[in-house]
Amino acid sequence: MNTLTSRQKEIFDFIKSKISNEGYPPTRMEISNFFGFKSPNAAEDHLKALKKKGFIDILSGTSRGISLSNSDDSIPVIGLVSAGSPMLAEENIEKKIPALPISSHGIDYYLRVKGDSMIDVGIFDNDLIAVNKDLKVKKNAIVIARIDDDVTVKTLKEISNNKVVLKAENDNYNDIIVNPNKVSLNFEGTCVGLIRNIS
Repeated sequence: MNTLTSRQKEIFDFIKSKISNEGYPPTRMEISNFFGFKSPNAAEDHLKALKKKGFIDILSGTSRGISLSNSDDSIPVIGLVSAGSPMLAEENIEKKIPALPISSHGIDYYLRVKGDSMIDVGIFDNDLIAVNKDLKVKKNAIVIARIDDDVTVKTLKEISNNKVVLKAENDNYNDIIVNPNKVSLNFEGTCVGLIRNIS
């Protein structure tokens, strides 16, 4: 890693302090206000320098998309899930991105959405949904369900010992109704947040 200027070190220490004390990084505006910059653009220039020198990673398109390089606070992005493989299997992970403060619940992974079956609740093709795999699944929650080898994102409308109804939030799709005694059904997590326009 390259050495930092005194101002870059101050900003880097400020970012570390915010993450340590508050659990999330500062915005460009917060950095500007703290250091008396005239605009967030000055903060952005310093952040780009810190990234170039290998001290931080920047996720574009979100105000708090800053993470410390080589830290363990990055979250895997799951793309196409291989049949039969665990959700977090290495072959399913596209990349890792910073943990963003978009949910009061913990985020275990982001899942890239394929298709338009959930557009009526604002979830579109290629969006990333933040998933907590430990929350107890509840009726009317948006869940990630694995039916045999297929993974789907749907609203859980009904759950009992012999009937589970998974509702598509798009009238062009039928509900998925399964008997968990006759098919393999596992809940891989609950949707707790959403990110859009991440390349």
